[in-house]
Amino acid sequence: MSEISVGDVAPDFTLKDQNGQDVSLSDFAGKKAVVIVFYPFAFSGICTGELCEIRDNLSGFESEKVQVLAVSCDPMFSLRAWADQQGYFFPLLADFWPHGDVASRYGVFNDEGGFAIRGTFLVDTTGKVAWSLVNGPGEARDFAGYHEALAALD
Repeated sequence: MSEISVGDVAPDFTLKDQNGQDVSLSDFAGKKAVVIVFYPFAFSGICTGELCEIRDNLSGFESEKVQVLAVSCDPMFSLRAWADQQGYFFPLLADFWPHGDVASRYGVFNDEGGFAIRGTFLVDTTGKVAWSLVNGPGEARDFAGYHEALAALD
């Protein structure tokens, strides 16, 4: 499946966060834009660096107008341990079962490796993709374009 593009309606989903709570993309419709950050694995080097960048600059990613949702194919309990260890206070969502279903619908699931590649999607309040960036395995993402796209939503 190919990745979704700017202007497409973002596929809705409901996943468990690191605390076992259901979080749905549609929860934010009409209220907040959402940045969905797909990443390969909890506890891995590049992923930890990227999510620490979000954590350390949270006000630049999340506000009364935008919500961060980070998604991987890791189980919820791994995400809870990682969130506790790193101090992540934004939702880490488990796309664990059916394994990689949401990542597949966004076109960022690596079938051979069984993980989500680094895909970032900014979904506006109407549910459409306003900006996206997809990086291959081993390539760290540059969030500069996200900040520009977020400013353009205002």
